[in-house]
Amino acid sequence: MSTPQPPMPQAAPAWQAAPGPSYPGYTSPIPVVRTHLGHALASEWTKIRSVRSTMWTLGVFVLLVIGIGLGTGALVAANTEPGGLQNENPLSFGFFGLLLGSMCVITLGVLTTASEYGTGMIRTTMVACPSRGRVLAAKSIVFFVVAFVVTLASALVVALADVAMLDDAKEPSGQEWLKGTVGISLYIALLGLISLVIGSIIRHSAGAITIMIGLVLAPLVIALFMFSESLESLRTALFEYSIPNQLSVFYSNSLTESGPSGWDPLWIALGVTVAAFAGAYALLEKRDV
Repeated sequence: MSTPQPPMPQAAPAWQAAPGPSYPGYTSPIPVVRTHLGHALASEWTKIRSVRSTMWTLGVFVLLVIGIGLGTGALVAANTEPGGLQNENPLSFGFFGLLLGSMCVITLGVLTTASEYGTGMIRTTMVACPSRGRVLAAKSIVFFVVAFVVTLASALVVALADVAMLDDAKEPSGQEWLKGTVGISLYIALLGLISLVIGSIIRHSAGAITIMIGLVLAPLVIALFMFSESLESLRTALFEYSIPNQLSVFYSNSLTESGPSGWDPLWIALGVTVAAFAGAYALLEKRDV
């Protein structure tokens, strides 16, 4: 009887890949680079300048700000007696156009984030850039720069035109020029940035826009219908810290004698923006896309 022999090791088939690189010495022609914030900024800039919502919302914004601002200035100039505007700041007549135009900036801010959740595009964005905080930061930087530049250009056109039309009004000081152009542009850009963050939190365009419009208009409207003396302190606070009143502070035309003054509205908006960003970032890291 023969003793069974152990199986002999067989050579690997020719088609089976051997350990190690399949193609020794091969280098891919595709460059492999470490992504950074600059890449995310380039991506978000491409998005915001290529979608139709940007053109329409900013186009309507410019028409509202310049059209209402110049129309108000021309109407006042045509119906005011000589010397009747000696103590008036001619820059303040741009307020009405900027108040209505801020609705367009709010809408664009919400759409910058919430629209991607509505279409599902956010999944592609997060695959391309897994760092969610970087995506939110890139969207915010690009949007803020666009909103500020467009607002500043529009406000400056209205300011120069109104000063030229209302030659009976007082000459604005350097501080008034700075607040009536750069200051109010920063404030409206921050208002749009808060809208962007709310869009990221709510993830629904219509809901986020409704919340922001309510935030802009509701406090002032509610205060107008508070007639009880026991609610006087609350009524005054709603007047003082309503967004329309804070916008008017940049032209030194506050609705009340107390409350925010000078650059206070800008610091308030900045504080609210930082708090909203902290909440949005925390939720962004915890929730699925």
